[in-house]
Amino acid sequence: MTLVVDDIGLLVTNDPALGEGPLGLVRDASVVVDDGVVVSVGSAGQVADERIDAEGACVLPGFVDSHTHLVFAGDRAEEFTARMAGSPYDGGGIRVTTEATRAASDDELRVLTAARMAELHRAGTTTVEVKSGYALDVDDEARTLRLAGEFTDETTFLGAHLVPIGYEGRADEYIDLVCGPMLEACAPHARWIDAFCETGAFDVDQCRAVLESGRAAGLGLRLHGNQLGHGPGVQLAVEMGCASVDHCTYLTDADIGALAGSDTVATFLPATDFSTRQPYPDARRVIDAGATVALATNCNPGSSFTTSMSFCIALAVRDMSMTIDEAVQAATLGGAAALRRTDVGRLTPGSAGHLVILDAPSHHHLAYRPGVPLIRQTVR
Repeated sequence: MTLVVDDIGLLVTNDPALGEGPLGLVRDASVVVDDGVVVSVGSAGQVADERIDAEGACVLPGFVDSHTHLVFAGDRAEEFTARMAGSPYDGGGIRVTTEATRAASDDELRVLTAARMAELHRAGTTTVEVKSGYALDVDDEARTLRLAGEFTDETTFLGAHLVPIGYEGRADEYIDLVCGPMLEACAPHARWIDAFCETGAFDVDQCRAVLESGRAAGLGLRLHGNQLGHGPGVQLAVEMGCASVDHCTYLTDADIGALAGSDTVATFLPATDFSTRQPYPDARRVIDAGATVALATNCNPGSSFTTSMSFCIALAVRDMSMTIDEAVQAATLGGAAALRRTDVGRLTPGSAGHLVILDAPSHHHLAYRPGVPLIRQTVR
């Protein structure tokens, strides 16, 4: 059965060959989707079996959220409240979530994850990556990845998130566990492997060992890096050919040059900087250098409990020196690049028919009207 989304006032295709500028803007447009795939982008008035009337609104590709931690139990609102009152963020609260997640049953985690996924979809996200990292033992890391796989194909093994209780002072022993029995149990349920390269988490040699082991197991590579201060994360990500290095709050000129000379995406997580009172990254320097950038929510219970890509767009425009067009593209096409996907983040013939109809005449309203629920309908 074919579907046409018709009477689109302004269509964002992310294909300059189809329309105006880098976003490939088409006015008075329609999109025809057949069995979940875009088959035609053209003028309004195309015919199909089913019709959705956009009523002159703006339509854009569904958001691609390339960094989340949706499978968890527990609440850390008190930690957030204390941080807003001046307590520093050091990542230690991850252990609180680990205890609650291990204690939760499969059904409890499934219900919690389904609710968060539904929230993401209501907010316009149609492709989402989900990491483990809140179990930190062999059985529960594999369990959370198995559950994540019920909701998305983009699953990431993040056993190297933090040194868990019981391994204090023995980080190398824990990394041996991650690279051995834990990876063996988790690899069948994951597409990617990730590590947290940061002071207080894991050093560059430990993260390199994790990435090398993951690559040998057939997993794609991702990395958390440069969140809490300058460090080797970005350079390691580029060296290892990671699809994405995420956070990128503290970057040297050498880091930016390395990103610009590679196909590693710099994924910014501005809601995390908002929630931890960290400085915002200077995305302008990275974009002007020619690197590919993405935006993602980093939805998690401690440092970024949001599922709103629109919120991230508004923060990026207000506090990271990105234009609205750049931020929208980073939340769609950039997120797709961070997942090495070419079928999402755009609306072109052959791409997935994932799109969002706004309650607004232009994508600019996503930043112009921050905090307003502008997603009228998500089509996936």
